[in-house]
Amino acid sequence: MPPLAEWYRGNARDLPWRRATFRNDFGAWGTLVSEFMLQQTPVNRVIPHLEAWLTRWPTPRALAAATPAEVLQQWANLGYPRRALWLHRAAVEITELHDGIVPRDVDALLALSGIGDYTARAVAVFAYGDRHPVVDTNTRRVLARAVQGLAQPAPPSRRDLALMESLLPASDDESAVFNAAAMELGATVCTARAPRCEECPLVASCAWVAEGRPDTGDTRRRQAAYEGSDRQARGAALRMLRHAAPSGVPLAAVLADWPDPLQRDRAIDSLIADGLAEADGEMLALPR
Repeated sequence: MPPLAEWYRGNARDLPWRRATFRNDFGAWGTLVSEFMLQQTPVNRVIPHLEAWLTRWPTPRALAAATPAEVLQQWANLGYPRRALWLHRAAVEITELHDGIVPRDVDALLALSGIGDYTARAVAVFAYGDRHPVVDTNTRRVLARAVQGLAQPAPPSRRDLALMESLLPASDDESAVFNAAAMELGATVCTARAPRCEECPLVASCAWVAEGRPDTGDTRRRQAAYEGSDRQARGAALRMLRHAAPSGVPLAAVLADWPDPLQRDRAIDSLIADGLAEADGEMLALPR
């Protein structure tokens, strides 16, 4: 895919974690935090939180010294708050096991809390400049269409990493650009619902376009509706706790007016089970 890197250099969005000042100031830690925040959360929601987070906790050691309650309050409305606790645990592990330095080795990164194949390789590539395949949802879609001729990617598998590995340029620097370019193309041009093929640098060689852009099926897992869901109830309960005093909220007052009492109870129970809340007598509070 030779035209991809050239396209990226002229069309990449101006994002904080791509700027030299960001990399120089925050390094691998900034990369790691940004990748945690970007999991299942749009870029425009992450950007304002990222700077505040790194200003407050500029190193893993600084975050490790925080309480889970402080971490969840700072996470605010980013969603999927278990990521905040995983990031906090990873900071503790980095502090205790790696002398406060984010490891470079992929296996060492994978051993940290909340880090999977994508995040581990993203840190190794984008923070340390090593050569690894980095495959996220956007990359998988680009590979599915351009290489495999599919409208949408198949369920994730280790084959995605092998395919991306086979396409990477030999040099570390160029492979990092290629990884970033594939993600950028999937995020901005080769989108899931409305791909703009006429703007794509790969249109001349795209297997899917060559086949006439056929509908080859879609096995992507559908996100359940948020309105009226248990997720909405959990989010509302956690929001109450974030804005409450450190002592918490009386259990009876948590979502007292929620229209579905059983859903309210499930939300509270699941927050406790996930370590996002603690019940102390008749009070519910953020974990201490």
